[in-house]
Amino acid sequence: MAPPGVNPNVPHSARIYDYWLGGKDNFAVDRAVGEAMIKAIPGMRYMAGENRKFVHRAARDLVAKEGIRQFLDIGTGIPTRPNLHEIAQQIAPETRVVYVDNDPIVLVHARALMVSSEQGRSEYIEADIRRPEAILDEPVLQETLDLTKPVGLTLIAILMLLADEDDPWDMVARYRDAMPSGSIMAITHPTADFNPDEVNQAVAAARGAGMTFQDRGKEEVARFFGDWELLEPGLVPVSAWRPDQPVDDPEAAYYWAGVARKP
Repeated sequence: MAPPGVNPNVPHSARIYDYWLGGKDNFAVDRAVGEAMIKAIPGMRYMAGENRKFVHRAARDLVAKEGIRQFLDIGTGIPTRPNLHEIAQQIAPETRVVYVDNDPIVLVHARALMVSSEQGRSEYIEADIRRPEAILDEPVLQETLDLTKPVGLTLIAILMLLADEDDPWDMVARYRDAMPSGSIMAITHPTADFNPDEVNQAVAAARGAGMTFQDRGKEEVARFFGDWELLEPGLVPVSAWRPDQPVDDPEAAYYWAGVARKP
């Protein structure tokens, strides 16, 4: 039975991603779209896993190497442990995290997300990335994060849900402008740069199910960072961003990934 506000006949990216990762919080319609995209891209489950590993590495490095102690994670998805706050609080227990998603099923799992360390804090907001000011002015965010100090802003596999005509670059710029100097933003974004045929078929499958799904090339993804300074190794295939072990074929996961600091 679907929670209030959830239409089990309409696919949602968070639940499709959950299906790829082996989760149980998805409906038949999500599995159907997920399978259609796997048929187009046989390595889709691997790609979802690589994207998740990037989140872990980025969270670890932002806390341990960059001194970030608070995060705003937009497009959280259904909780998959370890979550961002768990990675961060293992290193710095006082870390604070605000998660944001617009799928009511994620809200159902918010209690799992909110199990924070005693010293830190973990909160959840049900909201849409398309309304930056509403998210930034949300009292829960204002109470949890100090926007006068550096923030780790994470936009992981979310911007592909925004069509070009929605001007996602302006939308992201509004988030960047709200962040203080020293803040760091991490982005992953699917691309057709490495395998156009497979990705085009996957995009067609998603759009055929009524979803917005927009792959983007490297230059288009780079635009999201504006004048922020990309940290090493720059904008690279997701598996090639500071891997824990050598990766045989970084382009086997069709995502660009980058992390940048606000001057």
